Amino acid sequence: MFLPGRGDAYEKYLETFEHWRGQGWRLTALDWRGQAGSGRLGADAVTGHIDDFGVWTGDLAAFWREWSGDRNCPLVLAGHSMGGHVVLRAVSDGKVRPDALLLSAPMLGFLPAWLPLPVQRAWANAMCRIGDPRRAAWKWSEKPGEIPQNRIELLTHDTERYADELWWRKTRPDLAMGTGSWGWVAAALRSMAALAQPGKLEAIDIPVLLLAAGHDRLVSLPAIRRAAARLPNSELIVFGQESRHELLRERDPVRDKALAMIDRFLDRLEA
Repeated sequence: MFLPGRGDAYEKYLETFEHWRGQGWRLTALDWRGQAGSGRLGADAVTGHIDDFGVWTGDLAAFWREWSGDRNCPLVLAGHSMGGHVVLRAVSDGKVRPDALLLSAPMLGFLPAWLPLPVQRAWANAMCRIGDPRRAAWKWSEKPGEIPQNRIELLTHDTERYADELWWRKTRPDLAMGTGSWGWVAAALRSMAALAQPGKLEAIDIPVLLLAAGHDRLVSLPAIRRAAARLPNSELIVFGQESRHELLRERDPVRDKALAMIDRFLDRLEA
């Protein structure tokens, strides 16, 4: 089961799903409540908002119970960026119990990485108090709804795969999302603080594969390293400067290497 990141839609990952299907896996993917094809929770159709990440872990738990059923095979929960954070949080809270976790550039800390989490939380909480928590937390574009010209530089070096995302947004305008709200930022930081509690990650005994980008300008690589060190049965693979945030949508040399490492990880589950 694959869960995408903030502002994502699972349609972006059809190429990767087809790869895994070719390896013999059955795939399920879904969008988080409040984004892509699953409606909106904010004041407009562009800004992504949530009051509490517990809404998403609860949704995931309910879907997981129905989806897992009596399947007699390895069950793998995978997530990219914010999706990686939420699935890890759901496992740490005991709401789901997969056989393994796959986390692609998981959102386990914000940038700048040197700014302490309590300071980030205090700022986000203050911004929620002085205005509507559903308002945008950062600038998206000079023209509302228009994608910033330099957005690709945050995501991938692959122009064709980036163009594929733009095609989906043009073909299915309901999938498009821009910035997150201050309420989303505050909720994310509360969830990060929950994962930072002593014993939370240390209690996760299932295999966990974490992939991180060496040139990630959206999530904190040091935070991913700290989480990997706390997880007792984890493997962390850090790519170099040739990689941006979307490892599964990078140029072929990076993407192929990432998929090969994932395949090796998944093959061990079937052994």
